[in-house]
Amino acid sequence: MRTPLATLGIIAAGALTLAACDSLPGMGGASAALDIPEVEAGDIAEATIKDVTRLLSSDEFEGRMPGTPGEEKTIALLTERFKAAGLQPGNNGSWVQDVPLVEITGKDYAPLTITGKGAPMSLAFAKNWVGVTYREDAKTTLKDSELVFVGYGINAPEKGWNDYAGVDVKGKTVVILVNDPDWQTAGQEGPFGGKAMTYYGRWTYKYEEAARQGAAGALIVHQTAPASYGWNVVESSWTGPQAYPQYGDNPPPRTQMNGWVTEDAASKLLKAAGQDLGALTKAAQAKGFKPVPLGMKLSTGFASTMRSFTSHNIIGILPGSEAPEEYVLHTAHWDHLGRCTPAPDGDDICNGAVDNATGTAALVALAEAHGKAGAPRRTLVFLAVTAEESGLLGAYYYAANPVFPLAQTVGGVNMDALQMAGPAKDVTAVGFGKSALDQFLDAALKADGRTVTPDPKPEAGYYYRSDHFAFAKLGVPMLYIDGGQDLIEGGRAAGEAVAKDYTDNRYHGPKDAFNEAWDWSGVMADLQLYYRLGRMMATSKSWPNWNDGDEFRAVRDESCKAADKGC
Repeated sequence: MRTPLATLGIIAAGALTLAACDSLPGMGGASAALDIPEVEAGDIAEATIKDVTRLLSSDEFEGRMPGTPGEEKTIALLTERFKAAGLQPGNNGSWVQDVPLVEITGKDYAPLTITGKGAPMSLAFAKNWVGVTYREDAKTTLKDSELVFVGYGINAPEKGWNDYAGVDVKGKTVVILVNDPDWQTAGQEGPFGGKAMTYYGRWTYKYEEAARQGAAGALIVHQTAPASYGWNVVESSWTGPQAYPQYGDNPPPRTQMNGWVTEDAASKLLKAAGQDLGALTKAAQAKGFKPVPLGMKLSTGFASTMRSFTSHNIIGILPGSEAPEEYVLHTAHWDHLGRCTPAPDGDDICNGAVDNATGTAALVALAEAHGKAGAPRRTLVFLAVTAEESGLLGAYYYAANPVFPLAQTVGGVNMDALQMAGPAKDVTAVGFGKSALDQFLDAALKADGRTVTPDPKPEAGYYYRSDHFAFAKLGVPMLYIDGGQDLIEGGRAAGEAVAKDYTDNRYHGPKDAFNEAWDWSGVMADLQLYYRLGRMMATSKSWPNWNDGDEFRAVRDESCKAADKGC
């Protein structure tokens, strides 16, 4: 599905594009002045974002699972509200872009059994492990698949790192650690960015690499700190229907089964194999680690039902007055998990109020505000994407099949799970320091009297976990902004407490529901920031680029070089 972009140095061909694409000082880049116009505050209606969030997260929408009646209701609501805001259909006269998907639902799970040393182990589905297939097979069976511990499951030739070196895992099941080898580093110095997670640390990459290596199965050891979420999130997200792209006749390599295993179960499994999880983890953090065959075998099986369907991205535009073929993106994902693991009170609808009815409603509120202000110089695009919860599928589909050429897309902002914590003195910028969009952010914050806090949890890899990443991978500069950490009431301690409470008790669960008592003042301040950013980019004549040396710089330079117009 997704592969990481290697960081490339500046080459002569790339240097030719620098005259067309501005650069931010730092990381070896040359300074270039950016055109950052001042803009007035937007007239943003609090009632709009509240009402749309309330509707999208109501039980009537059934958790907004793609391919369900909840999707149909979401399309109808957003189309109606976009039209009322003065937007035009964004896809050649249509409000939607078709996204072909297949839904695979596992059922009749056999226990995951481990044999070979000592007494056989039997792990119960959902309680001790979860697993899915990316293949459209009615039956998945793994029988006596040899287990191999492959550390962090990374093959990075540019770093001289290969956790699969010297072992053939074809037909075997690999056991993998989550995150990067250097995730516990205090700073961001190290082969994989130290504390800051790279794409190599994401579970998506680890399954892709296991498939490229020919593994039959891949099991990631869940640990709360390096994963940045608890087992409850894994259980709710990996049970029930799963959506994937329709791969067609030439699919990429895929394992038979991808899954997770609890830390406790993994520890017992490794102990039975005569190994220690802590010792293996320490060994895997050093360059030159060699994979460890465990001398044990895994067996399990389950059935799957398949449903091919078409989901939809929803697109509205406010055409530019002077440069309508230059585009500024606003993105948010409209989907959530549908029906999921029930709460103790029996509630089984994951309403996704914060994640991401708030961000979707923000698209409507911002569209209204920009409509009131009139068309800016460039075209504003409001893109509500599908299937983010299944792996950014709607965003990836648009990026691979753009309605508006990516070389003509100036940049954009992504909104995902707006924070209901009250007003903050700051704003959290995930991926701060990556591109010249930081200069637009600085200007917008100065206008609003706020400050920026770099991502306080770079080890969680948030920059690789929401829809902006699909565009960044193909070179489009994107900002991902989260709520502030330094709350006006209670400071940073209060901000940390709010974030922890949401992650522990509501994230990807049935209790992420609309609350009439929410304080919207912090969200409204953040919306004003999004408004200024969008308006500044859409009024500017500059083409901000990634910083020199950034992992996405080379692909943007190549895109600009090949384009007839745009950057």
